[in-house]
Amino acid sequence: MDSNNRLGDIEITDPQAMRALAHPVRLAILARLQRYGPATATQLAPDVGATPTVTSWHLRHLAGFGLVRDSEPGPDRRQRRWEAVARGFRFESPQDPADEDGQSAARVLSQQMFLHYAEVPSRWAAEIEPELEPEWRRLAGLANTRVVVSAEELAAIEDGIERLLAPYVTRDPAERPADGRCVRLMRYVLPEGAEEQTGQTP
Repeated sequence: MDSNNRLGDIEITDPQAMRALAHPVRLAILARLQRYGPATATQLAPDVGATPTVTSWHLRHLAGFGLVRDSEPGPDRRQRRWEAVARGFRFESPQDPADEDGQSAARVLSQQMFLHYAEVPSRWAAEIEPELEPEWRRLAGLANTRVVVSAEELAAIEDGIERLLAPYVTRDPAERPADGRCVRLMRYVLPEGAEEQTGQTP
C-alpha cells in the first residue's frame, strides 16, 4: 500500500471520475455501500432518494469509473448485488495550476461533498447524542482549532492524523473490541485566504 494512503482508500485522479462522483445520488450510493456493505439497487433506492431503475443506472456509471463492482450473489441470484471497491476514497486538486480541468473537477466534487455531509453534525446532535451513554457523550463533540502553519506543516499534520487512525481503520473485524461501536471522525481542513493573515493571531 502507498505509504501516503495508509487507510486503503481508492485514489481518484481522473477529472471525469471526480465529476461522475460529484452527484448527490452517487455520493449517497457509495457512502451506503462503504458503510453497510453489498446491496442491490432495490435495497439502496430508499436511502439514496431515487427509484431502483435510476439507482441501477447510477451504479453502472460508478462502476464505469472503478468505484463500485459486482459483489457475490445474495439469496436471490436474479438480483445484481454491488459493493464499494474500497472502504473510502480520496482525491486532490492538481498541483499544476495549468490543469484547469482537474482543478475544476476537484472543486466541484469538494463542494458536493460539503453539501452532502453538511447536515450530519446537526442530525447527530438531534437524534443520536441524546441517547448516548455518558461515557460516549463525554468523548463526543467537535473541536475548532485555528493554527498558523506552512503548507508543508499542514501536510505533516494530515499525515500524522492518518498514521494514528490507520491501525483502527484497517484492522480485521475480528480484532475489534467487543464493546466497540462505529464512530464518525469528520475532518474539515480549511486554509484561510492570504489576505486574512495580516495582523492575525491564532
